Amino acid sequence: MSRFSKKLALLCAVGTLSLSLTGCHGSKGLPEFTVPEEFDTSRNYEITFWAKNDTNKTQTEIYKKAIADFEALYPNITVNLNLYTDYGKIYNDVITNISTNTTPNVCITYPDHIATYLTGQNTVVPLDDLFADEKYGLGGTDLAYDGPAREEVIPQFLNECSIDGHYYAVPYMRSTEACYVNKTYVENLGYTLPDVLTWDFIWEVSEAATAQNADGTYVVNGQNVLIPFIYKSTDNMMIQMLKQKNAGYSTADGSIELFNDTTTDLLYGIAGHVKSGAFSTFKISGYPANFLNAGQCIFAIDSTAGATWMGTGAPLSDISEDSLVQFETAVRMIPQFDPEHPEMISQGPSVCVFNKSDSQEVLASWLFAQYLLTNDVQIAYSETEGYVPVTSKAQNSAEYQDYLSECGADNITHYAVKIEASKLLLDNVDNTFVTPVFNGSASLRDASGQLIENVVKSTRRKETVDDTYMQKLYSDVESLYRLGQGSDASFGKKELGAMPRASVILLSTLAVTWLLILLYVGREYLKNRKK
Repeated sequence: MSRFSKKLALLCAVGTLSLSLTGCHGSKGLPEFTVPEEFDTSRNYEITFWAKNDTNKTQTEIYKKAIADFEALYPNITVNLNLYTDYGKIYNDVITNISTNTTPNVCITYPDHIATYLTGQNTVVPLDDLFADEKYGLGGTDLAYDGPAREEVIPQFLNECSIDGHYYAVPYMRSTEACYVNKTYVENLGYTLPDVLTWDFIWEVSEAATAQNADGTYVVNGQNVLIPFIYKSTDNMMIQMLKQKNAGYSTADGSIELFNDTTTDLLYGIAGHVKSGAFSTFKISGYPANFLNAGQCIFAIDSTAGATWMGTGAPLSDISEDSLVQFETAVRMIPQFDPEHPEMISQGPSVCVFNKSDSQEVLASWLFAQYLLTNDVQIAYSETEGYVPVTSKAQNSAEYQDYLSECGADNITHYAVKIEASKLLLDNVDNTFVTPVFNGSASLRDASGQLIENVVKSTRRKETVDDTYMQKLYSDVESLYRLGQGSDASFGKKELGAMPRASVILLSTLAVTWLLILLYVGREYLKNRKK
């Protein structure tokens, strides 16, 4: 290698280093999405749709039919379905793909998750302009299908999709939680099941049910196993208890209020009922429906979307036929502290659209996302479990009303427990609430459930649950879920804000140095050519 070549290589290496330094301060995201004036039907589009089902083949077939019907209306759009069995896995995969701009086009998810997606620049499309677009918006004139108008989307459900004043999703299905009750056992214990359960009633009956015979079997069921009260989602348990108590959880701007005196009192109370054997959780003991159906549980709290697993005649019951116990199943609202002013959580999946460099591709994605709100999809999916359609257009349709009216006609499509669970939400939409959504709200939700799980586990291990324990518990959970720190660290790249003045000076100096290097290289090159 010549002396000049060596000099050139060295200088280029220095220059490359300087350029790499100038690019380390963050990366630009995608450009903001603007609604195209027309959808270009002369082009072909291929979009990906990430969805979740509960290993329910009927749901899978509904997705596939919706895609086939949509593709028949829009032959130039191909939709590729990717199914997950867990929302958390969808969330993790989206997070992983944001830094490489390989997110799906359309995704079923939760607003808590979307709030974290939004920490990437222009990752999720704000839907405000799309909602209002005359041609392609909700109920738009140029849609190839009969979609709902903006006013036909249930306002409470649509509002759940608003983050920082903008809509970033449309609701897909909605559910709440229900208490599935072995009414037969409640009455055998000498109690009358009220229309609205209270926490006092639940705890009293559960404690009474722990009575055992001399041989160790339980009086109420004659079996060796009984957990009177099992809660599936302990994050919802804590959130709803705090809401009913009008105690702190979080503020809209992301301030954490979970660790308060009311939380402590609730945890002490739960610990007492665990100690007596009256209460446990899904994560520690197992699926509530399995215990309920085997006559080993009296109160099982789970989503209304899980109603098809609950009760003696449940079409999706997971236990063997010989383990089933015959009893009357009642469906009630979750227990309340103030039955005159009930509070119950609203939950369920929403659909967001991810931004891409091609605005036409985004519009194609929106056309498909909006198609999921049509009556055919909404009614078919809601009939699989205890979900309710998110539009008044579907809820008020003759088809859906006929479905509700045939409650109990069979133990499959019209399974009574499932339809009663749906009616529970339909009758109580005004009594539902949602928690504030912000970057980190998903972690806060997990933390609220972890408090209960840890207390239950410690009590079962006969550990001392006192003030010292609570202080350590709060500290450990706060640290585990990085509360108050947001979730930016989930991404490989992030925006770092304005560059410090010292960095600007350094990079400017490097740029000037690079220019001088290029001038020197040019001069040496010309000198060598003359030689």
